[in-house]
Amino acid sequence: MPILKDVKRALILRCGALGDLVYATSAIDALKAQYGEDIIIDFITTPGTAKLFEFDPRVNQTFHLKHKKLPIWLSPQKRAIIRSSNQKPYDLFINFEMGKQFLSLSQAINAKHKTGWFFSNPDLSNVTHMVDICKSFYAPVIASEILQDASPRIMGKSFSEVQSKLNLPEQFLVLSPSNSHNKKSRLNHRAWPQTHWKNLIALLPPKLPVIMVGGKGEEAFFETIKPYPSQVIDLVGKTSISEMIAIIDQAKALIVTDTGTAHIASALNTPIFCLIGPTPANVTGPYQSKKNKVHIITLNLPCSPCYKTEIMKKCKDNICMTQITPEMVLTSLTSASIV
Repeated sequence: MPILKDVKRALILRCGALGDLVYATSAIDALKAQYGEDIIIDFITTPGTAKLFEFDPRVNQTFHLKHKKLPIWLSPQKRAIIRSSNQKPYDLFINFEMGKQFLSLSQAINAKHKTGWFFSNPDLSNVTHMVDICKSFYAPVIASEILQDASPRIMGKSFSEVQSKLNLPEQFLVLSPSNSHNKKSRLNHRAWPQTHWKNLIALLPPKLPVIMVGGKGEEAFFETIKPYPSQVIDLVGKTSISEMIAIIDQAKALIVTDTGTAHIASALNTPIFCLIGPTPANVTGPYQSKKNKVHIITLNLPCSPCYKTEIMKKCKDNICMTQITPEMVLTSLTSASIV
């Protein structure tokens, strides 16, 4: 597909987890650089992740898609998306979803040009990270020099507004101990032990404020990290996505495992110290761009990465995470002049 001309309206489909949607934001600035600042960009996302764009003026509209597997005739949301595209056809549709449940919707959307899964043949031979895989999906419609520099970027509330509301200091670290697997009964292979988080906090300078973040419903995970010392500000379950973006954007650094907040920090160019064991850092870890600083803290064990393999299923002690010590994290923070 040659580079298009006169693209004024674009629709992007991405209905995965929060981190998946952050990956897809690399297309926003690329489209604006290629087709002009006035291009109208709409997204199809899940209702929860759509809040990522609440304060992003680059995104015109978000269509919510909750029940993704429903056929079109049973899905009012899919029919509304198709109806809207018929009323105002798009010049370009980019599909990042590979599941067959998205095929009929992707085919039914009214757009002059379509690229991405189902419509083009992305060249995945020289890419590994999920962001670069996403970029290959829209590579046919973006000039190579623009594509090369494309990376995720997001926007949240103004920090001054959030600071005033939550009475926050100017400088602080952010700790994000939880991840999306906390509620599952089996071993959480991506998690760092709560005792390690507790011990890390004890090692940090006592005058450096530490903000603890986590989603609503994750509060139980944090109970064994408590009681917190006086420097800790507990915001677990107390912030919206846009407020969390503002807080991470202002932070001196984020300390985190392989989860959505790591991708948020990567897209904000906030220094990241990411503790990784079972997952492949070069594929799903925070994206390393020309503008950000990503520090991967890992043991590089022979059995890692093992995510979603038989090795992981048989793993009982999770040494790739449990043997990362709080002292190792502190050393990394000190070497980077964060503390």
